Amino acid sequence: MTRLQHSQELSTLQSIFEGIDDAIFCHDLDMRITHWNPAAEQLFGYSHEEIIDESVYLLIPQDRQQEKMDIMRDIMEGRRIGHFKTIRRTREGVEIPVSITISPIRDQEGQVTGSSQIARSIIEENAAEEKQARLAAIVASSDDAIVGKSLQGIITSWNIGAEKMFGYTEQEAIGQHISLLIPPERLNEEDIIIGNIRAGKKVDHFQTIRRTKGGQQLHISLTVSPILNKAGEIIGASKIARNITAQKEAERSVAKSMERMEILNSISKSINEDLDLQHILQRVTDATTRLTGADFGAFFYNRVDQGGESYWLYTISGAPRAAFENFPMPRNTAVFHPTFSGEDVVRVDDITKDPRYGKNSPYFGMPKGHLPVVSYLAVPVITHSGVVIGGLFFGHKQAGIFKEEHEDLVVTVASQAAVAIDNSRLFEEVKDLSNKKDEFIALASHELKTPLTSMSGFLQILERTVPDGIAKSFAEKALKQLAKLNELVNDLFDISKIQAGKLQLNFEPFDLSDLLDEITDTFEQTHPHYNLKMAADGELLVSGDKMRLEQVLTNLLGNAVKYAPDAREVSMIAIRTGNEVRISVKDQGPGILPENQQHIFSQFYRVKEQERKTSGLGLGLYISKDIIDRHGGRIWVESTPGHGATFTFSLPAFTN
Repeated sequence: MTRLQHSQELSTLQSIFEGIDDAIFCHDLDMRITHWNPAAEQLFGYSHEEIIDESVYLLIPQDRQQEKMDIMRDIMEGRRIGHFKTIRRTREGVEIPVSITISPIRDQEGQVTGSSQIARSIIEENAAEEKQARLAAIVASSDDAIVGKSLQGIITSWNIGAEKMFGYTEQEAIGQHISLLIPPERLNEEDIIIGNIRAGKKVDHFQTIRRTKGGQQLHISLTVSPILNKAGEIIGASKIARNITAQKEAERSVAKSMERMEILNSISKSINEDLDLQHILQRVTDATTRLTGADFGAFFYNRVDQGGESYWLYTISGAPRAAFENFPMPRNTAVFHPTFSGEDVVRVDDITKDPRYGKNSPYFGMPKGHLPVVSYLAVPVITHSGVVIGGLFFGHKQAGIFKEEHEDLVVTVASQAAVAIDNSRLFEEVKDLSNKKDEFIALASHELKTPLTSMSGFLQILERTVPDGIAKSFAEKALKQLAKLNELVNDLFDISKIQAGKLQLNFEPFDLSDLLDEITDTFEQTHPHYNLKMAADGELLVSGDKMRLEQVLTNLLGNAVKYAPDAREVSMIAIRTGNEVRISVKDQGPGILPENQQHIFSQFYRVKEQERKTSGLGLGLYISKDIIDRHGGRIWVESTPGHGATFTFSLPAFTN
């Protein structure tokens, strides 16, 4: 080799030495650094000037210096050491992981004179390895199933979580198609998932159902991500499956509990607000049939006939009544007698296997044509006094349907139903008594009318024929008391008509002004010591029963005098406001307390403070309110104690 060629070769080597990205440095046998390239300067932080002739031990941590001696023994024997991973130290004292390749340097005679080292930082490589190790540990220990598969759906990886979840070992699963886990009716889901993966889209928290080795179906949440190679190409998919069966069951349980609570609340509200026995029992039967999941439900109500038979089918849900035509009374069967005698609840998983089944003549089993029922549940409905009102009765064609929870629910509803049925019975008794009371009042009022009319006639004749004196005075007083009695009888007669819905109203259009003038004249004649201040404004045309409206006004004016005997003035105002005609009567009496105002229009209600001072039954305002209500109007009172009371009623104005 010529000197020029040697020079060129050295120049090329120098260029490579300085341009390579790996740190390259050399040292002699005294461990003094003789060569140092720019990459070494960048890796370790020492400049060329700082490091040349310095000991190579500057780069080696104290605890690694024995390692260097061991390496030098191999170098002295001419052996090369490749990709040895160790730790080296920078100028700032930072220890960094490196991979080094060490080769001996020889002279022209072949003697080892030193070593050359190529060092590469493996910080990122170590981090990647650590990350991979952590990921591998996570995959291995995860309770979730983590499965890898190709784009063709072939399983390529299978962790312990997948083995626990689906029951297949790694050897059984790898190489199989993913459809191994998919129920037949859901196979189209795999096409959709793979389509998303091919498009580079991740599938997040997709809830579906998958199948185990034993055939059990699990609710799972799937997250599927694309797997890329180094070129960024999609080569497969990674699936994480989480078993959410318990969660789904909990959700179903909560939803079922909420539904049951809503049904129970609905039952409680509806049966407590209703007093109709048929409605109550039908709602209870329908609701409890839903709560238990029964094919049918029935309520046998305690109606005792002349023959002593009691439990009569009252309501049914989920089946036609015809299905029970041949069914014997439950209390007559050995199986259900404990329930319908109030002894206990009966819950049977399979009625045909019950030792008491088939013991009753003439059926000795299920009657012909009856519903195909195996599971039974029967719950007594018992009042607080211990009387058995009836029984709720449920059936299902499958065995073992009714559980303890169903029994508890029906027992709860049965106790509420018992209270509601008691209330309904009491209401019917009260209504019956009220009807009898109304019949008596109507009869008594009608029978009193004839003698009262006769007495009134006789007293009027007597008053006109007897001379002035004590006899005439007694006759006048008797006539006044008879008028009061007649008024009371008329009120009772009106009450009986109202209760029976027979109070007739004859509607016709008329001018209230004319009626007010008539009433004013009558009032001045009957109460000469009172000043009636009358004021009217606007057109007062209404459509109504003139006689009944006169009754209302007469009652209000009469009360104004009755409850203010020491006053000498009553005001009456009639005005037209929009589509209404309003008439107000104001007295100068003691007024009415707020707690009395809300009851003043109730039947037989009288203000306690005035009860001893005035006569009457407390019917006038009740009758007046009914008359005004039936005219489509309204009546109310405004009063401040000590400042009198104003009674006002409004009527719809009549328009042609």
